Amino acid sequence: MSIPFRPLAVLAAVTALAGCQASLPSMPGAEPEVTRLFQAAPPGAAAGTCWGKTETPAVIETVTEQIMVQPAEILADGSIITPPIYRTETRQQIVKERRETWFETPCDHVLTPDFVQSLQRALAVRGHYRGAPTGEMDARTRAAVRRFQAPEGLDSGILSLAAARKLGLIAVERPVPDADQG
Repeated sequence: MSIPFRPLAVLAAVTALAGCQASLPSMPGAEPEVTRLFQAAPPGAAAGTCWGKTETPAVIETVTEQIMVQPAEILADGSIITPPIYRTETRQQIVKERRETWFETPCDHVLTPDFVQSLQRALAVRGHYRGAPTGEMDARTRAAVRRFQAPEGLDSGILSLAAARKLGLIAVERPVPDADQG
């Protein structure tokens, strides 16, 4: 039995595979697109809010200890008849637990090319971004976002809502005064 060659089917399969690979990070440890937000949210998150997440891996060290199996035999005058005998034990120990950090982010509808250009300009003024504002959330922009957020304790190229507010890109919510106070 002969299988017919179908160039369009082959082209469609190659295109589909190329599309799948384009959505993967280009290198190990590469950051997802900033606009790629998680469908899930942390417990207690308000409806309609968008979230990002970073995971810090656990830090594990190898600990080697000498454990005395048999003590030394010592005479009354302090001379040693037989030295002590030790056993070496090596084990893995968690020094720092794995940590998951959720943070609120601007939602997709906010991350327009105009918004990203404003973000790039705001980061440039603070010395974190170099180059012309392109309006694209590219690797250079994500690296600048990471540099801006890192001193605040968030080591991520995904823009947090707190960082966007600090940069003056999103309005800061103000508490509504009580009618009795006013």
